[in-house]
Amino acid sequence: MRGLRTKTLQRFAIAAIASMAMLAVAAIVLWQLDRAFPLPLAKTPVVSAEVLDRDGQLLRAFATPDGYWRLKVDLDQVDPQFIDMLLTYEDKRFWHHQGIDVLALARAAFQFVTSGHIVSGGSTISMQLARLIEPRESRSVAAKLRQMARALQIEARLSKREILERYLTLAPYGGNLEGVRAASLAWFGKEPKRLTVAQAALLVALPQLPEKRRPDRNPETARLTRDRVLQRMVSAGELGEREAARAELDTIPAIRRDMPALAAHAAHAALQRAKPGTTPRLTIRKSVQQGLEAVAADAARKLGPKLSVAMVLADSRTGEILGEVGAADPFNASRSGWIDMTQVLRSPGSTLKPFIYGLAFEQGLIAQETMIEDSPVDFSGYRPKNFDMAYQGDVSIRTALQLSLNVPAIRILDAVGPTRLMARFRQAGVVPVLPVNEAPGLAIGLGGVGITLRDLVQLYTGLANGGRVNALRDDMDAKPTETAATILDPQANWQIGDILSGVRPPAGAAPRGIAYKTGTSYGYRDAWSVGFDGRYVLGVWVGRADAGAVPGLSGYVSAAPILFEGFARSGLAAAPMPSPPPGIYRPRREDLPVTLARFGSNIQSNNAKAPEPAPRIVFPPEGARVDLGTNSADATPLVLKLQGGRAPFRWLANGKPLAGIDRRRTATWLPDGVGYSTLTVIDAAGRAASVNVFVQ
Repeated sequence: MRGLRTKTLQRFAIAAIASMAMLAVAAIVLWQLDRAFPLPLAKTPVVSAEVLDRDGQLLRAFATPDGYWRLKVDLDQVDPQFIDMLLTYEDKRFWHHQGIDVLALARAAFQFVTSGHIVSGGSTISMQLARLIEPRESRSVAAKLRQMARALQIEARLSKREILERYLTLAPYGGNLEGVRAASLAWFGKEPKRLTVAQAALLVALPQLPEKRRPDRNPETARLTRDRVLQRMVSAGELGEREAARAELDTIPAIRRDMPALAAHAAHAALQRAKPGTTPRLTIRKSVQQGLEAVAADAARKLGPKLSVAMVLADSRTGEILGEVGAADPFNASRSGWIDMTQVLRSPGSTLKPFIYGLAFEQGLIAQETMIEDSPVDFSGYRPKNFDMAYQGDVSIRTALQLSLNVPAIRILDAVGPTRLMARFRQAGVVPVLPVNEAPGLAIGLGGVGITLRDLVQLYTGLANGGRVNALRDDMDAKPTETAATILDPQANWQIGDILSGVRPPAGAAPRGIAYKTGTSYGYRDAWSVGFDGRYVLGVWVGRADAGAVPGLSGYVSAAPILFEGFARSGLAAAPMPSPPPGIYRPRREDLPVTLARFGSNIQSNNAKAPEPAPRIVFPPEGARVDLGTNSADATPLVLKLQGGRAPFRWLANGKPLAGIDRRRTATWLPDGVGYSTLTVIDAAGRAASVNVFVQ
């Protein structure tokens, strides 16, 4: 008895050792086979390049080098209902098997034997992924066995989540569509994050026979196979009969939509500068971009053939570009849509005039109600004329800027100096291009200089941002670039914004509370409109990319309506214009001091030679009442400005000298109380000038 028990144990031991040896041999054989026939499994499939907006939404996708739309899939960004429906229909034991579902294969074999033809294939998602990675040449037993072996290899290398993501990236959906994201965008115009029951069922049905079931070519076949999926879900308890019945009533998509191509020029540029393997993100907001592109496309259709529209919308506080249209139709050759007109040098027309007037406000040369002459004038051979070839006579500074009169603007530019204007632009990070070998001249005030739409919008961010310019950028990863200086001081900046906010909107435009300026270049080649509220700046250019003349083109008629429509359809809430900063001086015309009553009465032209004049305090003017908040903790110093005289200068307040002697023609004074004060300046020749002001 004991001997029998010993022999039995020996036989068990031998059997166990033999089994272990067989398993070891099998493992070695499988390992050798795996090495001999490696799985062609790239680390990541070649997918379409994408450019995203600031919130991670898809702006533009690019086809792969082999011409397919194949967008990378993240399982977290796919509707869970679709995933459940797919696995229920294709591989209900996906999460539990190791690549081969023995029960599904047995069912498929039984159906084949009993029916005489293939009813179901018994393939798992892993086996289908193997077929997508390594397409089979025929539906044979050998091909099926090869898929099964490959499925085992896939399961050994990838997690279940990775397998499912790769399948959903590579599955065919008709034509050159691969992957559930490309299919959802093409057939439904949206990402697959939220799908209706009917949409999810159609996406489950398509990969088995994608060409025969294409909704745009075979809608009835697509409908029948979708409904078959819905009924399978009812049988599996995944859907109620009523819900499935409602889903069956949904229509099948009749057309295949284009892949997203928003911000075409900006997206292409972002992809060019991006590091390989990275997905660039722009500061653009998708909803804003969609609104601007719709406005540009509508406007171009109304304007006629060969004309294009470019737009840039930026946040003045950060410099971030929220929307950018390089051309109304970037894929239209007749409009030269491939040219990004936001970065092409063009003549800005009258759009630089606000900065000319701003410098004059800064220097105390003008007030809003100062009168200026609009009549023919000759500046050493340069004879500016108004756009309508007519003259208004005496007008206020406010009217001259609002009507964009040319002669008054050039009179003021002659006083402040073109070189100073160009220097201020350079300080703000913008370098307008002058004709070759030419120095800054008076013609720059009417567009005699080259500037891009982007640069123009950058300058205007200063007008919307209290004078502080922020460099524009559209790359989320780029660090903000600070400019060297402000474009205008806060007081002068507010004066310009206050004047431009009173410009009459174009016909039919809804009031929005924005300040804006228009411009038309010489020869009717470029129409401009740039506007801003308390935060956002929008610039519009209209014209031909080849710089051809367009009779009748003008900033007010052609570009301004697009500006107002662009603001309205951007979806951005209007930001109120800022309140006046401390120290603002805006008297009525009858209260103007004699030195500010008329421009030019005491201004010496830069084009004439004259003896050095005596010093004259131009700000504050005689008798001015200035609110500096003197009794508060946030009292603001008063800026003192003079003209003429010989440096250095000494300033006195009520007979007491201010600190130091200065060669500059500006100084600051912080009074120690309210009431009347006398301010005096003395130049190096001993000449003096004084004004009386009331501080409150």
